[in-house]
Amino acid sequence: MRVAEAVGRGLAGLGVDTVFGVVGSGNFHLTNALVAGGARFLAARHEGGAAVMADAWARTTGNVGVVTVHQGPGLTNAMTGIAEAAKSRTPLLVLAAEAPEVRSNFHVDVAGLAAAVGAVPERLYSPASALADARRAYATALGRRTVVLALPLSVQAALCEPWPLPALRPTYPLAPAPEAVTALAGVLRGARRPVFVAGRGARGRAAGLVRLADACGALLATSAVAKGLFGGSPWNLDVSGGFATPLAAELISEADVIVGWGCSLNMWTMRHGKLIGPGATVVQVDDDPAVLGAHRPVHLGVPGDVAETARAVADELGVAAPGYRSAELRALIAAQGRWRDVPFKDESDGERIDPRALSIALDDLLPAERTVAVDSGNFMGYPSMYLSVPDEAGFCFTQAFQSIGLGLATAIGAAVARPDRLAVAALGDGGALMGVSELETVARLGLPMVVVVYDDEAYGAEVHHFGPDGDPLDVVRFPPADIAAIGRGFGFDGVTVRDAADLGPVRDWLAAPRERPLLIDAKVTSAHGSWWLEEAFRGH
Repeated sequence: MRVAEAVGRGLAGLGVDTVFGVVGSGNFHLTNALVAGGARFLAARHEGGAAVMADAWARTTGNVGVVTVHQGPGLTNAMTGIAEAAKSRTPLLVLAAEAPEVRSNFHVDVAGLAAAVGAVPERLYSPASALADARRAYATALGRRTVVLALPLSVQAALCEPWPLPALRPTYPLAPAPEAVTALAGVLRGARRPVFVAGRGARGRAAGLVRLADACGALLATSAVAKGLFGGSPWNLDVSGGFATPLAAELISEADVIVGWGCSLNMWTMRHGKLIGPGATVVQVDDDPAVLGAHRPVHLGVPGDVAETARAVADELGVAAPGYRSAELRALIAAQGRWRDVPFKDESDGERIDPRALSIALDDLLPAERTVAVDSGNFMGYPSMYLSVPDEAGFCFTQAFQSIGLGLATAIGAAVARPDRLAVAALGDGGALMGVSELETVARLGLPMVVVVYDDEAYGAEVHHFGPDGDPLDVVRFPPADIAAIGRGFGFDGVTVRDAADLGPVRDWLAAPRERPLLIDAKVTSAHGSWWLEEAFRGH
């Protein structure tokens, strides 16, 4: 059997059941072998989109995402998506065809490209080792790493003796050291105003954290990527950092103990350190010891799995204490804990709709069972904070690399992963037009998706960053575009929204069979920057 066929069938046998990609000559046989082995292949229109779709699928399912690309430009086209995945510790396997001959016009340094963005480089070394090499790469990806597996064309075309790949052994969570458990229990036992901030490493582990928080009276918050983790808890402050509500920011900054659970406590989550009070004790729990204290000094670093550590500390802590909690504070969080509860002056003028008013109206219209995927840009805080989600799997936030243009592909990957939920892609006009080719993918796959474009006819972040200094802005402003018409050209139902009254067709679409996806071109006000961007600029 050709190596390409043996590797494709072998990976399918290990459990690869969904693959994204763009097929060329270098990955043609491999991709067909994956399909023959039982995997579903979903074709994107651009390799960058394919990588992001696989990333979002992996984040949403918790399984290894797989993307297959052609040699040379297939890989270079995918690099931004691969960088995002690597920086996010997404379990992703990139099957990258390789032209090993240096004089080939398709030749690139695959291992060098992977290492440059923080991914793990692997390769098929020979026909004899190819299946073992593929299994090793898949096992590495399972450990929450992004792996780029180089597939030399010469090795792919060679013959090998196929053999069934042994099933991968389960890995066990890293248990914390007993002395670390005792130390953290002691910190929480003495806390009067504890706050837990849960990050990416806490996704899927809410139950243990809630149990421990109940025992020590902690308030609950998350980084942006874990939004929705504590949905339903009366002590949930939602997202910490630049997206935090005024109430959340006040309560977190007054904490005497802050514990980051699978959370880097970086400048975005802690507002450049402003949310850490001068006398606060900072604790960080993570299964990767190398990240403890990486962004700021911590008083106690605990290497260990989030769920295992929370369980062990709760067992040792014993009797529940009130901590930060009171009946008055619970009522205050219920009344002011969401951004939509914060009063604002609606700046809609009939020609353009206030993005806050738009987002609140959409939150009321859209079904509760939804997956919200957000692109990057000035607009991003509005859908992130005003659109509620049912749980952490309902929010897909590919922002580790802060690239615009990833939001639509993110929503596609999440929609494929959770077809039971309505996928909502929230994009700026710049990012929407950058990734516009994947509108065809949405229509072709028959995904009943809602795409909302917050259209300010500019790269809004740059307008509001440099505009106050009097810099010329012509290079970041654009003439009006009929994005709803563009959507209709790709097979969407398209509607332009300038006022809340224009949302009637959205209501009608939601009530109908949703045979075509829906694109909403929302012409939004842009007199000033978003609150989160103003906060970020103050940190520089």
